[in-house]
Amino acid sequence: MKEKIYVHVADDHKILIEGIIAVINTDKEIEIKGYSLTGQEVIDWFDQKENSADVLILDITMPVLDGFEVLKHFRKRKIDQKVIILSSYDDLKIVQEVLSLGCNGYISKNNAGEHIVNAIKAVANGEQYFSSDIQKILLQSLSGQKVPKGEMPDKYLLESLTERELDVLKLITKEYSTLEMADLMHLSRNTIETYRKSLLKKLNVKNAVGLAMYAVKNNIV
Repeated sequence: MKEKIYVHVADDHKILIEGIIAVINTDKEIEIKGYSLTGQEVIDWFDQKENSADVLILDITMPVLDGFEVLKHFRKRKIDQKVIILSSYDDLKIVQEVLSLGCNGYISKNNAGEHIVNAIKAVANGEQYFSSDIQKILLQSLSGQKVPKGEMPDKYLLESLTERELDVLKLITKEYSTLEMADLMHLSRNTIETYRKSLLKKLNVKNAVGLAMYAVKNNIV
């Protein structure tokens, strides 16, 4: 490994970037080379010939382009960039997807402080690195154990909904009762209640108000 490891940091929260940089600056072997607040800024920064970094610390949810799109850009352009995902999401599906897109490590934000420096050094040296909580779910998956559902971006939750569930969600936001929905959709009340319970579980909210707020927030209605 060369004497210095150069790192670019990308996250949409400036305060978090400052915290990451403060931790990284405690190690003399690592040096920060700029930061980005959106996925598009990441791509624009790396597209400039004078810019390069040994390791990119990348958040998943960012404005304009998200972390997935940044990874897809690197893959499409055949850019061999070492990337560590630093995210609040810890669902197995998300971890597996970014790994399939070529990332080299994954650290949950809750564990960033204790892992970030070791992760940078490992990935810069050609290794993979995962924080302890992410290691646990990957090992559970590999050993065939049931992996608890973790946090994931809203778009993934929406993709998990069936067409019928989306129809029920839209009617809930319009304050239709179970009986009214059953009549309108030509379904039994029990079936509507099953869809309602499924929506509560999938979207991790407690009641109809939570469902309505979720639908409005994600432009479903």
